[in-house]
Amino acid sequence: MTDITGLSHVAIAVPDIAKAAAILEKRLGVKAGPVHENAAQGVRLAYIDLGNARIELIAPLGPEAPLNAFLGKNPGGGLHHVAFNVPDIEAALAEATSAGASQTGKTGRNVHGQRIAFLHPRDLLGALVELEENR
Repeated sequence: MTDITGLSHVAIAVPDIAKAAAILEKRLGVKAGPVHENAAQGVRLAYIDLGNARIELIAPLGPEAPLNAFLGKNPGGGLHHVAFNVPDIEAALAEATSAGASQTGKTGRNVHGQRIAFLHPRDLLGALVELEENR
């Protein structure tokens, strides 16, 4: 079994991070941290740290960003993926794929330098799952 050690974050795709952060602060009393860019993934993002997990607000960097396909279907935004911590990304991917899950895209790095990989929603109850190496 894949050694999931915790929930890293739940990602919400949004067209505008500042507007989304303002809504969540007003309605839930939570504050987003600084905005980061991940050019390799074509996103801008900000985290809301909840102590035991985070909410990740993600927005496209530009018109060619892959996230635009999701926002085209969900113009107001929506739940995009859930991310789990794993101690070893290669071992977790090997175990998940041998059990029938398929990786979507290539293994990459997040804005904190951690190795990440995504598993296809068709194999995981319709949910896009991110594995995030947390050593």
